[in-house]
Amino acid sequence: MNKPIFPPGTKLPNHLAIIPDGNRRWARLHGFPTVKGHQKGFEALLAITKQARKWGIHTVTIWVFSTENWKRNKEEVSYLMKIEEEMLKKYLPEAQNEGVRIVHLGRKDRIPKSFANMLTKIEKETAANTHYVLNIAVDYGGRDEIIRAIKKIQSLKSKVQGMTEEEFANFLDTADQPYPYPDLLIRTSGEMRTSGLLPWQMAYTEFYFIKKHLPDCTVEDLKKAILEYSRRRRRFGGD
Repeated sequence: MNKPIFPPGTKLPNHLAIIPDGNRRWARLHGFPTVKGHQKGFEALLAITKQARKWGIHTVTIWVFSTENWKRNKEEVSYLMKIEEEMLKKYLPEAQNEGVRIVHLGRKDRIPKSFANMLTKIEKETAANTHYVLNIAVDYGGRDEIIRAIKKIQSLKSKVQGMTEEEFANFLDTADQPYPYPDLLIRTSGEMRTSGLLPWQMAYTEFYFIKKHLPDCTVEDLKKAILEYSRRRRRFGGD
């Protein structure tokens, strides 16, 4: 494993969440079609997540398509689904080689059937991998996740009365993961909100916002975020 060139005592997050934003704005700024922005954004995202893994960050969550993204035009939605599917196909051999478990966060009933089937297949094929976790949030919404969790509880006729927070978390999309709660959230393109990513899990997550659009983000930006995270004192509600 390649160790990062960080000062002694630097604390790495166990779980890094990324909201990749700014692909379309980057494309407009440079006079490119939207699809070019998404392509460059995914390339930057893959480089960043790969380096995070090399540095020893166990879990990475990337939000590539939200429940609200369905409001975009059909051509863009179709392209996003296609490039996400292609990205995962190319990434699978690497994931298997490095022991990465891939988990889909979100719904499978509204995305293209071929994509949904592929996600299910990849989840099964990587289920036994334990070195790292890569969460891919596709057709994901935080409120939707909580509603789906409640429906799961109802379908199993589990007793809600007296249910603990830990028991409820077993019905969320991140159930059974060693690090379900993000330590650090990075959002690009200057947007300073979570937009509902993992609302239950991110109660004590540290936020870091980057002004750059995603296609311009580099591994150096990730390093700066980690250094800032390491300087912060996390109290989790205590002293």
